[in-house]
Amino acid sequence: RVVRTVEEWRNLQAEGLVPRGASVGLVPTMGALHEGHLSLVRLARRDNDLVAASVFVNPKQFAPGEDLEAYPAHGTWGRDLAALEAAGVDFVYAPSAEAMYPRGSGVMTPFVDLVGVDTAGEGASRPGFFRGVATVVSKLLNIVQPTSVYLGQKDGLQCVVVSNLIDDLNFPTRLVIGPTVREPDGLAMSSRNVYLDATQRAIAPAVYAALCKLQDVHGLGERDPEALRSAAAAVVGREPLMTLEYVSLADTADGQELTSRLGGEDALVSI
Repeated sequence: RVVRTVEEWRNLQAEGLVPRGASVGLVPTMGALHEGHLSLVRLARRDNDLVAASVFVNPKQFAPGEDLEAYPAHGTWGRDLAALEAAGVDFVYAPSAEAMYPRGSGVMTPFVDLVGVDTAGEGASRPGFFRGVATVVSKLLNIVQPTSVYLGQKDGLQCVVVSNLIDDLNFPTRLVIGPTVREPDGLAMSSRNVYLDATQRAIAPAVYAALCKLQDVHGLGERDPEALRSAAAAVVGREPLMTLEYVSLADTADGQELTSRLGGEDALVSI
């Protein structure tokens, strides 16, 4: 069943179609679905009585000049809906931008802004992106009121952001992080991979090779964050058609760049 407005969702709850006490798993998406999204749906289906997926291209997480108008989901609604139904989704929440943001970007428009997320690494390369993500996820959690929300590990800093907002804003929702789903050559599945031409697609797995190199160097005992970043950067640097924006080695708790020698803690690596 497709739901378009907050009122429709509230009516489902009032009518008992989302029974009180039933566990609900939410998989937020922007459409243009691939196996990574569907793997999260399967996790949600395994864990919950009901599964909801959202399909919403969130304008608040696109900076001026980014690909909001060209985003691949604009032509994939029918295919996406069929894939979600086949994977066992009970409800698809697909609101308009007007339904999600009735004030647009005008006076008194509220945002959820996590202090410091835009200051370094991945956050600094996309100023305002994580504010948009935090805002839309907060709204979805408030509207759907899921028991659990499912995100992919590919978007590691996004997972950190959502974990922090769930804790700090007291949402009664569990965050479940599913593993990154990759093509056979290591490229992480992404809706935006369709932008790549044949030459770009052939070299794109260098990003995964760089991640693996950092992991290998760490496994050999290197603990200096800058040395680890440099090892990954060197792999990307061998591809003349690639421009490296950042190698981020960050704290998994707050997303801030690590500067001291690593101990036994996990670290979030993004390239």
